[in-house]
Amino acid sequence: MPATPRRTAGRRPSGVELRRVTANGVDLNVALAGEGPAVLLLHGFPHTWHLWTEVLDGLVGQYRVIAPDLRGAGASTRARDGYDAGTLATDAEAVLDALGESSAAVVGIDAGTPPAFLLAMRRPDLVRRLVVMESLLGGLPGAEEFLAHGAPWWFGFHAVPGLAETVLTGHEAQYIDWFISEGSLGEGVDPAVRDAFVHAYTGTEALRCAFSYYRALPTSAEQIREAVGKGPLTVPTMAIGARPVGRALEQQLRPVARHLVGHVIEDCGHIIPLHRPKRLLSLLEPFLVEGQP
Repeated sequence: MPATPRRTAGRRPSGVELRRVTANGVDLNVALAGEGPAVLLLHGFPHTWHLWTEVLDGLVGQYRVIAPDLRGAGASTRARDGYDAGTLATDAEAVLDALGESSAAVVGIDAGTPPAFLLAMRRPDLVRRLVVMESLLGGLPGAEEFLAHGAPWWFGFHAVPGLAETVLTGHEAQYIDWFISEGSLGEGVDPAVRDAFVHAYTGTEALRCAFSYYRALPTSAEQIREAVGKGPLTVPTMAIGARPVGRALEQQLRPVARHLVGHVIEDCGHIIPLHRPKRLLSLLEPFLVEGQP
């Protein structure tokens, strides 16, 4: 069933500049806004940088917000490969370097969480704060209850090479609408954001890139396992859950992270930045301040 649009249509974040940034061999479309310490925002599926529309205004007064379309998504290069978390982390590092940033707070949700985590593990000198939301980190212990009945159905569907894009081409809008409705508990999102998502994932090649994230999950899981085996996560970290992930991500991070706070936003769907942006900002704003635990 199509998501019902929320009645916030027409409000757009002010002062956003779109820039092409060459990073790790691909051209990424990057939304930039504000001035100050850098905050890098990494979206998931089926999103683009527009996922952050509702929280941008709350951040740009204090920070330089950097929100790329990940490789293969939105207006970024539809690369043949490189959809594993390790390569995506290198993409993110290269974006910061290309933009002249020597440190950043990194915020990831869904498919943006594993690369955000790996970047913090690899470069604690670069990542001053880490916020991760509504995702799992490979096969790390802690998510057993969430996975008791298996992974969500679309993980298997997306993972079969060539299948999902063949089935879904021509029906992209209906498919994206299902994720928007589920991810907002039926409340929907700004129609302009919905349209941006549908446009970004329309066409066989766009879908192939989207599903490549799922096909790379075994590689990403191994990269996460290897990173954890080398030592703890030392970057101050906040894990935020909603529906359906809840505290599963926080539980995975507990044995790994030296400095971790966890929150669950009640009555909130998977797409937290669009569904409950004010609640998210109430958690982000104090955590991102230097010197806070």
